[in-house]
Amino acid sequence: MTDNKTNEFEQLSRQKRTTLMGEFIDFLKHNKKWWLLPILIILLAMGLLVFLSSSAIAPFIYPLF
Repeated sequence: MTDNKTNEFEQLSRQKRTTLMGEFIDFLKHNKKWWLLPILIILLAMGLLVFLSSSAIAPFIYPLF
């Protein structure tokens, strides 16, 4: 029995690891939480905007608003 568990563990360790984004998409699929996707996209866009406003690209972003 221990040998079987060891072999199973070794097989699992050789499998390709899923990324954070892949796990999040699986979560959305299995739990039917598709309403979370627009919230996440808006949060990422706002974070990108804050990041870019503190960089050299800021003078080009301000005229958009």
